[in-house]
Amino acid sequence: MTSRSLSALASVAVGYRHGPKTVVAGEPLELPTAELKWYQLHPVERPVPDEVAATARAALTSGALEVNGLGFVVLHRCGADFYFLIACTWRNENELWQTVWYRDGSMTAFAPFARPATHLPTFCVWELAPVHHEQQAWTRFLLSARDEAAAQRWRAERCSGPA
Repeated sequence: MTSRSLSALASVAVGYRHGPKTVVAGEPLELPTAELKWYQLHPVERPVPDEVAATARAALTSGALEVNGLGFVVLHRCGADFYFLIACTWRNENELWQTVWYRDGSMTAFAPFARPATHLPTFCVWELAPVHHEQQAWTRFLLSARDEAAAQRWRAERCSGPA
């Protein structure tokens, strides 16, 4: 055992106050070569405005996202006017691939989120709620016959509720 303090390694700001968020399933996004389940994640009292959701869906249908296969999207309201748009697809049978965009209050559209370093954030604690649900749904699909009926069951499995 070491004498170092594990809580000191946690890197949580002293003033941080954690609060609840909710996941809301929306209509899946059908792209020419992909089917993506849609999730909006936000504080309970501050849902994603319809205009922001429409802009996010338009960004993904404009051809900016070149994906194939099955996956999901998380549109996350992080603060008053900052959003992450996270598109994930299943690749190579069991890998989750990700493309991230963002939008802040000064922007009218989503832009690619720069990832210039090697050790980078992936998902926050709230985003892991739909990610966990989707990991479980994908595992059930992989263990199935992986036929059309199984794909339809996968599509119908969506998560909503506390994150």
